[in-house]
Amino acid sequence: MATIGVMVCGHGSRDVNAVAEFQRLVAGLVKRLPQYAVESGFLEFARPILSDGLDRLRAGGVDHVLAVPGMLFAAGHVKNDVPSVLNAYAAEHGLKIDFGRDLGIDPKLLAAARDRIAEALERAPAPVPREQTLLALIGRGTSDPDANGNVAKVARMLWEGMGFGWAEVGYSGVAHPRVDATLERASRLGFRRIVVFPWFLFTGVLVRRIYRQTDEVAARHPGTEFVKAGYLGDHPLVLDAFVGRIEGIRSGDVNMNCLLCKYREQVIGYEAAVGAPQAAHHHHVEGIGTDSHHHHHHHRHDRDHDVGQRPAETLPAR
Repeated sequence: MATIGVMVCGHGSRDVNAVAEFQRLVAGLVKRLPQYAVESGFLEFARPILSDGLDRLRAGGVDHVLAVPGMLFAAGHVKNDVPSVLNAYAAEHGLKIDFGRDLGIDPKLLAAARDRIAEALERAPAPVPREQTLLALIGRGTSDPDANGNVAKVARMLWEGMGFGWAEVGYSGVAHPRVDATLERASRLGFRRIVVFPWFLFTGVLVRRIYRQTDEVAARHPGTEFVKAGYLGDHPLVLDAFVGRIEGIRSGDVNMNCLLCKYREQVIGYEAAVGAPQAAHHHHVEGIGTDSHHHHHHHRHDRDHDVGQRPAETLPAR
C-alpha cells in the first residue's frame, strides 16, 4: 500500500510577511489533512526549496506525492517551472509524484473574494448602492494571455454576482493596463465609489504597491470614494479550494486548461512559443533568501518579468 504525502509548491517571495502567510496556509492544510504527511517548499527566493520538502516526505516513508501549486495562476511557473523540478526529482529518486491543477477560477475562491470585498464595503463610512460602485480588480499580470484572461473572467463573475455598476481590470505588472492607469480611468467614469480588490493569495511588494497607488489616485480624485479590500489570504474557503485540488489528484481531476495554453497551440501573438521546451528558469534563484537576509545580490525579479519573457527563458540556446 503506497504511503501518500502532500507537497504544496509555493512561488516564494523576498517578502518575509508573504512567506509567513504561505506557511500559515500550509499549517491550515496540515490541520485539514490529518491523513497525510504535508510538506511545502518554494520555487525561488525563499527556503525551504521544493526539493527540501520532497526530501522530508521521502524521509518519512512517503512513496507517492500529491503535489499542488500554491499559486492562483497557471502561467509559466505552474505550466513549466514547477513540473520540471518535480519531474527531475521523481526521476532521480524513483518517487511517484502527481501534480494537481492550479486553483484557477474556483467557486470557493470567488466566494472568498466576495467575502473580502463585502467586508471592506461594510467597513466603509456610508452606504453607497452597488450600482453606483465600480469594482477595480487587480491581478498579478503574467506573460501568459490565458492567465491574464482568467483575471478578467474573475472580475466579470464578481461584477455580476455582487451587482456592481461596472468593473475594470488591471495588472500589477507585465500585462496592461497597470494599476494607476486602471484607477485613473475608473475614476473618470462617474461612480461614487471604487472598491479595489487585489486577486492575490498573499501580501508582498505588489499588493502593498496596489494599495499605495490607490491612495495616490484617491488624492487626485477627492470626489470619488476609494475602498481597499483585503487580498484572499488564508480565508477558510481558500483552504477548502486547496483541499479540493489535492483530493482531485486522486480522482484524476488534474487537467489544467491547456487547450488555450500557448505551449501547445498557437495563441495569437505567441506563435513562437509553440513547442518551446518546457525548461525551468529558476534553478539560479532557488532558495536565495527573502528580503530579511542577503537582499543586495540578486537580480530584480519584478523587472525581469516586467519586460516580458527574455528570449533566454523561452528558447534556451541550442
